[in-house]
Amino acid sequence: MTTAPRVVVPSFEPGLALPNLLIEPVVRAALLEDLGRAGDITSAAVVPESARATGVFAARQPGVVAGIDCALAAFRLVDPAVQVAVHHGDGSRISAGTVIATVSGPARAVLTGERVALNFLCQLSGVATATAGLVDAAHGHRARITCTRKTTPGLRALEKHAVRAGGGISHRFGLDDGVLIKDNHIVAAGGITVAVERARRAVGHMVKIEVEVESLVELKEALAVGVDAVMLDNMAPPMLAEAVKIIDGRAVSEASGRITRDTVAAVAATGVDVISAGWITHSAPALDFGLDFEVN
Repeated sequence: MTTAPRVVVPSFEPGLALPNLLIEPVVRAALLEDLGRAGDITSAAVVPESARATGVFAARQPGVVAGIDCALAAFRLVDPAVQVAVHHGDGSRISAGTVIATVSGPARAVLTGERVALNFLCQLSGVATATAGLVDAAHGHRARITCTRKTTPGLRALEKHAVRAGGGISHRFGLDDGVLIKDNHIVAAGGITVAVERARRAVGHMVKIEVEVESLVELKEALAVGVDAVMLDNMAPPMLAEAVKIIDGRAVSEASGRITRDTVAAVAATGVDVISAGWITHSAPALDFGLDFEVN
């Protein structure tokens, strides 16, 4: 008879965890991909069915944890008899060697779930760590770090969650929850003014309208037609500072383009409200974790 997994999760930030309804389908798909047509033939062949194991998830390098709930789900879906105790949850800043969770139960199940659990944990912790790097570099200024829609297909909810764990915020989740009029929209519509006017007629009063601008002339046109936010695209810090003065609180100011750990402080110092970076989700290096265990 199997029992539900014992999960001990420390309180790190209320409301940060994603619901299982979002997590489980993604983790289940990853397990099905890994198990293939015959399951874990290696563990089934070489590990006795009665064997039990205890292992620890240990960080190989410093960073910020994200994806622990995905790791838990991987083991729960393989075998609910696996028990997991979490010592450092999502959003925790850790050093190399830190043990963030302990897993115990049937050895075959632990081995079968190991790689999928680590894949999610390493990938999402990498996103959280990259985000935290920008947040730290921009510290002392008003600007908040945000991700974009440049996410891994199928993993958007998880990666945006990881950005939050790293101290950032989310831009639009998808095309349906905000109007963002970019350069190609402007060309297709025939100009900023007409594009914004059409958008305002088409969407409800709860939907925000943002326009991407590449010059101060375009910025003034966007402000004149009354947008909620402006994306200041690929502007150098001196031009960004001038743009912030022109905006003067009439719209949310967002700096975008070529944002790195080295450049973000200068961008933040211009006074912009938000700094967006696509690479923190699409190109963040994975944070290295390992699962080290011994047979009981």
